[in-house]
Amino acid sequence: MTDVLVQASPPAELLTRRASDPYPYFRWLREHAPVFAERKRDGRLIWHVSRHDDVRALLGDERLSKNPGTVPGYRPGPEGLNKHLVHADPPEHTRLRRLVSTAFLPRRIAALEPFVQRTAEDLLDRIDPDTGTDLIAEFALPLTFTLICTILGVPEHLNTPATRTLLTNTVVPTAGHRTDDRLRAFLTELIAHKRQQHTGELDLLGALVGAREQLSEEELVSTAYLLLLVGHDTTVNLIGNGMLALLRHPGQLQALRADPALIGTGLEELLRYDSPVRDATFRVAAQPIRLHERLIQPGDIVSLLIGSANRDPSHFPDPDRLDLTRDPNDHLAFGRGPHFCIGAALSRMEGALAVNLLLHKLGEIRLAAPEHELRWRPSRVMRGLESLPVVRR
Repeated sequence: MTDVLVQASPPAELLTRRASDPYPYFRWLREHAPVFAERKRDGRLIWHVSRHDDVRALLGDERLSKNPGTVPGYRPGPEGLNKHLVHADPPEHTRLRRLVSTAFLPRRIAALEPFVQRTAEDLLDRIDPDTGTDLIAEFALPLTFTLICTILGVPEHLNTPATRTLLTNTVVPTAGHRTDDRLRAFLTELIAHKRQQHTGELDLLGALVGAREQLSEEELVSTAYLLLLVGHDTTVNLIGNGMLALLRHPGQLQALRADPALIGTGLEELLRYDSPVRDATFRVAAQPIRLHERLIQPGDIVSLLIGSANRDPSHFPDPDRLDLTRDPNDHLAFGRGPHFCIGAALSRMEGALAVNLLLHKLGEIRLAAPEHELRWRPSRVMRGLESLPVVRR
């Protein structure tokens, strides 16, 4: 029996605001229940860990497994698309990560920067800020998805808003089997197309298709799904959350506009302040773990709250203040340890370039809707806006 001691429960008003503003809820957890046990309706127990030092340590702790197959009845994502590196322990994780890592080496990311610059400028040339625009739908989504399609070698006719919607719907808890079926059909078509092309090493997906002896068919399809989804979803949230933070802090926005070089420390602060990944991806205890007088038993799911860790006042002075000059800034937005985000360098490059270009090309902009009307996507682990409407002042 899991050792769940008597614990206080968060105030109801904090729970109701978790989607739009989780930070008061996170503060309550850090102060009152740093290891909080939540019992789901099906009886499953999830432990929420909220303090920076604890989250940082557990992100690389071998007592936590990434394999959801060890939890009976747990559905981590679309059926048949879960055998990828995010849901694997060594040695499978080591093998799968090695197969994709070469596409995200710093020199390859640097070589992509001119392409990202051109793509971003082309998108911004189509935007008229005087009449208003949605920075998510008209800029962040097409920019980031076009880049990951280029890296993977996805043909242009499959780079569509419908494809992007199909992928992003899979991180919504209410997504059903019909979406899964359509997604598997799309990925099957994509891989068949790559096999007919015989592109070999010219792009990442072609290289993976060619690595037949190192990947099962399910691993291949799952990896293609993972790269297409997280290869753009995190950066969409970084751009959207970052721009909203700047619009809420006009002094910081003006400082960055006056000195674009400030994006160096500034981007790290945007990543910390409103992290694009709210909760770390799936982990389950493989061994007993005792933490703050709580005993996490094998089979219990452990949720590492990155968004909370990045606002922990014991680690970040005045953590609720946006400070683009903050240094050092040891945030956990990309995780740490063996599962550190493989696309971190790509996301940083895209995010920095996109934010500076938006400030330069669009001029003085403001929110085109009241803040309380902004909607946050009901994602399992991500934190991102459904839309970010802006207009020129």
